[in-house]
Amino acid sequence: MSRTSRDRDDEGRARSARPRDGLGRPLPYGAEGVDRQPEGVVRSPGETLAEAQRLLNAGMPFHAHEVLEDAWKSGPDEERGLWRGLAQLAVGLTHAARGNAAGGAALLARGAESIVPYGAQGPYGIDVVGLTCWAAALRDDLRRDGSPVPAAARAPRLRMR
Repeated sequence: MSRTSRDRDDEGRARSARPRDGLGRPLPYGAEGVDRQPEGVVRSPGETLAEAQRLLNAGMPFHAHEVLEDAWKSGPDEERGLWRGLAQLAVGLTHAARGNAAGGAALLARGAESIVPYGAQGPYGIDVVGLTCWAAALRDDLRRDGSPVPAAARAPRLRMR
């Protein structure tokens, strides 16, 4: 594929057809990647949180971000900041696992800031306090060390127990 042509989806939107690894990094055409999350899936909040948690626990925060992004785009306006913030936390972990310490730290801070207004126990049992503490600790580790982190081992728990 030339640098000037772009992959397109059925509706003509630019969309890379390259396979991706477990952290969402593009692989060469023809390489074996992991299955992508289908886009535009409308799930209940509980289904969204369960699927995102499953992906986080599996060390696939990029894919969890895609699930959370669907909720952000399809949910009620008053919850968009919550779902956007959760998606940013997942992308922050993605960057941390890829070794992009500065990008990871910035997204973790932005995501935590976005969810704080939803209260200590956010809607649907989301553990806002736990998530903001997790984000701050990982952000501080990234600023101190900068080494890639194991995504599954550093995955947050989205809901209170």
